[in-house]
Amino acid sequence: MSTLRLAIVGAGPAGIYAADIILKAEKQFGVSIDLFEQLPAPYGLVRYGVAPDHPRIKGIITALRDVLDTGQIRLFGNVLYGRDITLADLKNHYHAVIFSTGSIKDAPLPIPGIDLDGSYGAADFVSWYDGHPDFPREWPLDAREVAVIGNGNVALDVARVLAKHADDLLPTEIPANVYEGLKASPVTDVHVFGRRGPMQVKFTPLELRELGELDDVDMVVYEEDFEYDEASKLAIETNKQIMVIDRIFRKWRDEPQTGSSRRLHLHFFANPVEVLGTDSVEGFRYERTEPDGEGGVRGTGEFREVPVQALYRAVGYFGSPLDGIPFDTKRGVIPNREGQVLDDNDEPVKGVFATGWIKRGPVGLIGHTKSDAMETVKHVLNSQADWWTPSNPEESAVVELLESRGVEFTNLDGWHNLDEHEIALGEPQGRARIKVVDRDEMVRVSNA
Repeated sequence: MSTLRLAIVGAGPAGIYAADIILKAEKQFGVSIDLFEQLPAPYGLVRYGVAPDHPRIKGIITALRDVLDTGQIRLFGNVLYGRDITLADLKNHYHAVIFSTGSIKDAPLPIPGIDLDGSYGAADFVSWYDGHPDFPREWPLDAREVAVIGNGNVALDVARVLAKHADDLLPTEIPANVYEGLKASPVTDVHVFGRRGPMQVKFTPLELRELGELDDVDMVVYEEDFEYDEASKLAIETNKQIMVIDRIFRKWRDEPQTGSSRRLHLHFFANPVEVLGTDSVEGFRYERTEPDGEGGVRGTGEFREVPVQALYRAVGYFGSPLDGIPFDTKRGVIPNREGQVLDDNDEPVKGVFATGWIKRGPVGLIGHTKSDAMETVKHVLNSQADWWTPSNPEESAVVELLESRGVEFTNLDGWHNLDEHEIALGEPQGRARIKVVDRDEMVRVSNA
């Protein structure tokens, strides 16, 4: 063995970090890596899952670009696994594959009324405002009062984008159609509901603090939610992050309302019970909860209703199954042991590995992806005896295969073309970039 031919399916942070780690690892053989991405552009959820007004988080793209620009990795964009290239194809051309396809669907919220018109998954909304090419260009923003269910960073992102005035998003890379949609929104009140208390939230202090910095938006919190139990008091004393969150809440509790045109309400101890309405969303019903003394909450039997005309569930992401690969339908992940994919008998599947959210579920920040990839890469390198034996491992063979199937794939040079084009579109308006949203146009610009 002189060269390991490795395929990585998914060009988000998980896939790119895995490629970087394996290239830098000590080994007795060379490595040739091909990165397959179903979208014409790389970077996954960093490009299509981070709110446009978070440029400092998007700065991770600089590090990812540096990895791709080493010239040691080939990028094949606009290539869909299962359609344009199959598991059988990978076995013919590679010794192993790492799946890093992430989790882009919304986790379910099984309560009555959740399927009413006007009830949406937060992940779909995020994909819309981030200009994902596979989502509709229009989004129904006709509600004055909106509920967001969840207490993580995605819930706060969704609430912030809904409450923020569209003109304040103009300096970012927000697509033109998204700006126009948000500009016409009649929203006055956005309500965020969390099942547990304010000291048990899953979002970060940075995300929380940003809510209070929105122009012409009043923060509304409710004093009844801040009668801390002993567990909450201990968390404030022993956890610096929780201490900062408490400080932010205390500031908002002391501040008078200013009469802003929009309000962002934070509700805690609110367990979702039902989405109200006949044909479309008319309200949200929840049960008040209280601490159970063991770090959780229990119902109080008190039910409340809030009038809303739209509802977004932000209760987590969920992975999608891949052709020919085992899948855990309950957890939304590929079953694995430290990145080694397992079959129905919990035996390793030869040559098949996973990393990122499709491996561990949608938990952890982008930084966790590096350590996650290191674990997977270790098993890739140590399982040489179980690698596939490809019949046609030449690098040119994959290009010929895709061309023979009429796949309009993009490459790294094509991404550079698209990147420069988007930046040029934004320059006359003093913006970071203006994203190209249409898939065909993305491919045309990339391959020009």
